[in-house]
Amino acid sequence: MAWTLSIPSDIVQGYPGDNVSEIGSPRAGGRWYRWHMTTELRVLDPSEWDRWYGVLELAFGGVPEAPEERQLWRDLTEFDRSLGVWDGELCVGTAGAFSFRLTVPGGASVPAGGVTMVSVAGTHRRRGILTSMMRRQLDDLRAAGECLAVLTASEPEIYGRFGYGIGAYSVHAAIDTNRVRLAVPEGTDGVSLRLADLTESSAVCEEVFAKLVPSRPGMIARLPGWERLPLMDPAGDREGASPRQCVLAERGGEVVGFAHYAIKPDWSFAGADGSVNVDQLMGLDPVAEAALWRFLCSVDLTASVRFRSRPVDDGWQHLVSDLRRCEPTVRDALHVRLVEVGAALEARTYQAPLDVVFEVEDAFCPWNEGRWRLTGDAKGAVCVRTSDPADLALSARELGAAYLGGTSLVSLAAAGRVRELREGALVEASVAFGSPVAPWLPHGF
Repeated sequence: MAWTLSIPSDIVQGYPGDNVSEIGSPRAGGRWYRWHMTTELRVLDPSEWDRWYGVLELAFGGVPEAPEERQLWRDLTEFDRSLGVWDGELCVGTAGAFSFRLTVPGGASVPAGGVTMVSVAGTHRRRGILTSMMRRQLDDLRAAGECLAVLTASEPEIYGRFGYGIGAYSVHAAIDTNRVRLAVPEGTDGVSLRLADLTESSAVCEEVFAKLVPSRPGMIARLPGWERLPLMDPAGDREGASPRQCVLAERGGEVVGFAHYAIKPDWSFAGADGSVNVDQLMGLDPVAEAALWRFLCSVDLTASVRFRSRPVDDGWQHLVSDLRRCEPTVRDALHVRLVEVGAALEARTYQAPLDVVFEVEDAFCPWNEGRWRLTGDAKGAVCVRTSDPADLALSARELGAAYLGGTSLVSLAAAGRVRELREGALVEASVAFGSPVAPWLPHGF
């Protein structure tokens, strides 16, 4: 990738060579030259990782991560799937991908590229660097046979132009435990709770997590090494809170749930005003989850339970006596991109019979453009090219948003982003694409 910049003679001094050419005197007082600079996009070499990751840290504020956290991400880095853009010896762009398996509606586990660690140096913006990395990544994912790409976005507006749609949302909330009461289901008293060492309990917690992965679209199976992520608790990131703690929920000698949390002490003139900050809470059934919520809402010397990244249909919302006092906030979580439209739509099932022709627009991945006939139901689906008249017109971005069942095609149509070309097709497809449970991404990557 090459770019040129026109600069005056007093600046170009000191940069002689074949990459500089005179272009005349466009203004009085100095001659002007064109300076040809070339950047190189290449697969990351392990020896370059520290410089590469340093560019990423700088792009996200420049605060160095704790050594143990930095080591974790180095260990998880898939070097053959990581890209760097270099201006000479200077790294000016970063992007990586993880080899994930993503749960889709119907419970199948589909290979997906987890796009991550994307940054462009502030000195090299608006030069096509991000576009070149996105282009290379999607080409590589397609070559690897991965029909989906997913990411979490620090700035959501960036990725729509590359065909990513918001496929899953999450809820953040703070339960005011001084004013809110919980109505737990019958059987909760039959669940026993015990505090456990965070590291020593890791294996049983991972077993619970693994059992839940097929239950919701958007969940990602943890590959070896990823079990270290919930244990990462740098002291410098706690902001006055305790080290991370673990409570296990058990029934009949079996672990049926767990919660990872920290306690942040605080005091007001009226007394204790601390908070319980929940990192993860998983239960194999509603009773186990309710027992964990009840425990967290009753921790001594605290007045709130705060958490992020819960499913939008999470059961706690129906346990609390006053949802307003919990201040729930919804935000985007997982962005989804169909790399191969046909393969992706065939990989999931549909909750109602469906026979629809999509007219797909996809300028960034033109192999997806055109008409596709999707025929499917709860047992499976077939998606093939067709010359039949289209029923719905939309772009790859809308397909990504609707893919996991968390965003309805009807709501996208209300924003003018899906056009109905056959009467009735919109509702038919919207119902079929839905999911009985909301998609959820429990943790970032």
